[in-house]
Amino acid sequence: MKKVQDLEAAQALAQSERKRHELTRQVTVQRKEKDFQGMLEYCKEDEPLLIRNLVTDLKPQTLSGTVPCLPAYILYMCIRHADYVNDDLKVHSLLTSTINGIKKVLKKHNDDFEMTSFWLSNTCRLLHCLKQYSGDEGFMTQNTPKQNEHCLKNFDLTEYRQVLSDLSIQIYQQLIKIAEGMLQPMIVSAMLENESIQGLSGVKPTGYRKRSSSMVDGDNSYSLDAIIRQMNSFHSVMCDQGLDPEIIQQVFKQLFYMINAVALNNLLLRKDVCSWSTGMQLRYNISQLEEWLRGKNLHQSGAAETMEPLIHAAQLLQLKKKTPEDAEAICTLCTSLSTQQIVKILNLYTPLNEFEERVTVAFIRTIQAQLQDRNDPQQLLLDFKHMFPVLFPFNPSSLTMDSIHIPAALNLEFLNEV
Repeated sequence: MKKVQDLEAAQALAQSERKRHELTRQVTVQRKEKDFQGMLEYCKEDEPLLIRNLVTDLKPQTLSGTVPCLPAYILYMCIRHADYVNDDLKVHSLLTSTINGIKKVLKKHNDDFEMTSFWLSNTCRLLHCLKQYSGDEGFMTQNTPKQNEHCLKNFDLTEYRQVLSDLSIQIYQQLIKIAEGMLQPMIVSAMLENESIQGLSGVKPTGYRKRSSSMVDGDNSYSLDAIIRQMNSFHSVMCDQGLDPEIIQQVFKQLFYMINAVALNNLLLRKDVCSWSTGMQLRYNISQLEEWLRGKNLHQSGAAETMEPLIHAAQLLQLKKKTPEDAEAICTLCTSLSTQQIVKILNLYTPLNEFEERVTVAFIRTIQAQLQDRNDPQQLLLDFKHMFPVLFPFNPSSLTMDSIHIPAALNLEFLNEV
């Protein structure tokens, strides 16, 4: 009987010990989570897997609904832990592998707007993180005390910031090239040929009605709505992926410049579109694009200003072209066109009907005389491939690293929170 009692006592003691141990283990887990310092640890041999899952094989759709630029934050948290344990080789290896991985993705998807925008957003965000948490006071003015705890302690990564900045410029240029490639086939048809104001086809220049209408009905016809739909798509992708607003503004300034250049160059080479009705159509289309910019809060981007040569060409097509006063009005209003461009449009101008006179040689000479002191560029056509220099202003994040959740879909279970 005593043995049974002793056995029961021993079992009760063991059970009590097990419960206390389980309780302790639960408390330990909770404390670890509570004390998460926003760092991620991984074994050196897992680096290729990290780069594969987070960079080279990652599809942007996997992260829809998560924090924008999540890969950039995760990479920074890994860099920060390597810095924390003072492992310079690990920092160097991770940053080098990340940069090479991004380049590999961009080469593979060199015609994919969404993928290119995704990596532009993430490369810029990683660059911002390396600045924000560098310990350089100039980049820490907006940090909370909590964020200041997440700064790098041992390494100065200024040289890597320069490499990431150069990479961001390359990605931006690829993004512009892809967007321009998608928009360019639409421009001439949408801006110069399609009838966005109903009823103007009846006032096309004599002898050109058939060609104009066949272009509109043909397979290569695009309306202005097609351009606007495409720009809506670009805008929503870049916003959803967390691309900095200042960069989005520069993207649309560049695209609007190209719309202006392609449309104006076409106008300068085609007699059939140099008419009063095209001037009306063009001004209406430009006003629709300006309205789109205002609706997207992009009116401060400088995009509308790039359209001025085209606006002035539309005005030139609509202004009277007879008297010396008319010549003076043209010279006063059409300041964004060179003398050569004004003269070319006047020479190409096609009367609406037999009642409207052609522009006389004398009128064109009057224009040339009034503009002879202008210091104009020599070329007739605009360089539609011209690219404005891009700037990436520093844009710190309000997120703290310890608040970031890593979704299971990324397959990064080998990362340990520290």
